[in-house]
Amino acid sequence: MTGPAARSARTGTDKPESEAERRRRRAQFLRDLAEARALRARVQPRRAKAARLRHAMRMRTFRW
Repeated sequence: MTGPAARSARTGTDKPESEAERRRRRAQFLRDLAEARALRARVQPRRAKAARLRHAMRMRTFRW
């Protein structure tokens, strides 16, 4: 079982998750997110291009 239900069940009975486990889950989430973005870019190229341009504009105007 994965997702929020599994996480709440695990934290209720077991010890808190280790740093390595948290990193592994985060890495998996980021891979899935990148895959979803790539799929969206293939399926809706015009919308994806507009999103890329908006993101580039945000990054240009962002003050560090």
